[in-house]
Amino acid sequence: MYDFLIVGCGFAGSVLAERLANAGKKVLIVDKRDHIAGNAYDYYNKEGILIHKYGPHIFHTNSEEVFSYLTNFTEWRPYEHRVLGSVDGQLVPIPINLTTINTLYGKNLTSDEVVDFLASKAEQRKPVLTSEDVVLNAVGKELYEKFFRGYTKKQWDLDPSELDASVTARVPTRTNKDDRYFTDTFQAMPKNGYTDMFKKMLSHENIHIMLNTNYKDIVDIIPHKKLIYTGPIDTYFDYRYGKLPYRSIDFHFETLDTENYQQTGTVNYPTSNLYTRITEFKHLTGQVHHKTAIVYEYPKAEGDPYYPIPRKENQEVYNQYKKLAEETPDVYFTGRLGTYKYYNMDQVVAQSLALFKKMTKEDDGTQY
Repeated sequence: MYDFLIVGCGFAGSVLAERLANAGKKVLIVDKRDHIAGNAYDYYNKEGILIHKYGPHIFHTNSEEVFSYLTNFTEWRPYEHRVLGSVDGQLVPIPINLTTINTLYGKNLTSDEVVDFLASKAEQRKPVLTSEDVVLNAVGKELYEKFFRGYTKKQWDLDPSELDASVTARVPTRTNKDDRYFTDTFQAMPKNGYTDMFKKMLSHENIHIMLNTNYKDIVDIIPHKKLIYTGPIDTYFDYRYGKLPYRSIDFHFETLDTENYQQTGTVNYPTSNLYTRITEFKHLTGQVHHKTAIVYEYPKAEGDPYYPIPRKENQEVYNQYKKLAEETPDVYFTGRLGTYKYYNMDQVVAQSLALFKKMTKEDDGTQY
């Protein structure tokens, strides 16, 4: 008899498995894939280069609690991610900053002057409802076309005017020369990779792992008291209210016979090519190797569910599933797929830590 059956070996499931196991609970964690670590899974390819199977995962957080928690399972390599955009035949920093503007327009503006410059370009939109509204309000039509419209269309197969404001609101515009993609307090990569970190997290005598396993094949066979589900919520309920849409990605990996391929970890292609970006892993991992590995990302409609599509009609469908979930006893739904919301890795860890704390206060008297 297990106290908990956990579906999914990614961040959401693994953090809860570790916390519950340390509290004395017996946990069975299963995954339909043949590996742990979910989408953060990394491995050494045949040339010995550490790559991320499901695209680049760059860790950053402002939460000291989250960073301290994960430090129990990994050493860190300091790393601040930088992204360049291929625009007008030049590589310029993304998010848009002072250097981006001066390079594109052949100017030598100061930080104060670029504020006025962007204000002169901006188009007031009220109320701000869509991703297009967000960008036009901040930088105007020209920069919107150069940086956002094409990239968003490729990524989501929707025009920014059809997407919730939250999508482009995640990308700031800066008036200084800060070219870091993230500005979080803690920015680092697991020194020996994500998979190694997950192995340590799940290495507990109270945790049993089953891979290549569809939980539906064992849920009625293996006794357990409660279920934690981190898969797609619509799948759990057999698509009762219809299928929630996601965007997926085709990853095309190449190993190149050169030490370096590009200047930064990632280069975005907002208007050219069918792919959205190219990432070179050695920038992220710090690995020294005489060859290098890159990945091209081609967004697509079908495939593994990576990005919930933030539109009002999709949220309304999810709300129906959420109500159903709340009425389902002894089952917890969590993670990006379980709550149909895009989260960064640190946010998923925080969500799982919060759910664990909530469990400690439940009315059945159980203390974890």
